[in-house]
Amino acid sequence: LVLGALLGAPWRALHGAPLAELSGDQDFQLFLHKNLEFTRKIKGDVAALQRVVCDTFQLCQEEELLLVRQDLPVAQVPMEQCHSRGFQADACFSQIRNGLRAYHGSLAAVLQLLPAHAGAVETLQLDAAN
Repeated sequence: LVLGALLGAPWRALHGAPLAELSGDQDFQLFLHKNLEFTRKIKGDVAALQRVVCDTFQLCQEEELLLVRQDLPVAQVPMEQCHSRGFQADACFSQIRNGLRAYHGSLAAVLQLLPAHAGAVETLQLDAAN
């Protein structure tokens, strides 16, 4: 039960990526473009682990995960700095960093719950650290 909530909740930090149209800075645009594929890879890896959670714990629906998450101390990191019209890169990246740290901590718990899938979890830990 813990695993499903841990995989679902903190990963939302990726949704905090700044909106491209909020910055005309070419270097920033290049940064966003280069990291899009990396983000897609991580989301795919998370989806694969969510399928394992579904198969292992029969937690397959978002509603089920939400109910379990209510009983867990999984930190939710706000992302409003990344989606505001008054976008400030430092504030946004600080929120993203906090979300990835929370996610990394949650993956340690996932690793304990799914030892047979240690390779996949460790890959996500490395990707989150990067």
